[in-house]
Amino acid sequence: MEFTNCKIIDLPKIEDPRGNLTFIEENNHIPFEIKRVYYLYDVPGGETRGGHAHKKLHQFIIAANGSFDVILDNGDKKKRFHLNRSYYGLYIKNMIWRELDNFSSGSVCLVLASDFYDEDDYIRDYNIYKCKRK
Repeated sequence: MEFTNCKIIDLPKIEDPRGNLTFIEENNHIPFEIKRVYYLYDVPGGETRGGHAHKKLHQFIIAANGSFDVILDNGDKKKRFHLNRSYYGLYIKNMIWRELDNFSSGSVCLVLASDFYDEDDYIRDYNIYKCKRK
């Protein structure tokens, strides 16, 4: 299994000497309707976030400030993405295990999600995830 449809997506960047602007339009720049937005910040050095997969939810992850890594795992292979610019992000489809680490000081991880929070959509046990992937 490959990481089909999990990819870096460039966003529009309007450059201006007064400061740049980037915007995101659902179903245009990202392939889903945005139902939830959240962000991670003040992550202590050496900590990781994520450590789960979603049964149905799709996400788009942006380094709004600073940098961090996203490690995707399809049950067979892992792939690391370094996010460090606010004008592109990582699209992650459902049923892909994800972990975030290597947070720089002051980093902000912005996440756009395809659905509202639903605890039942999470797979938090890696062994169960691997069984469901087969």
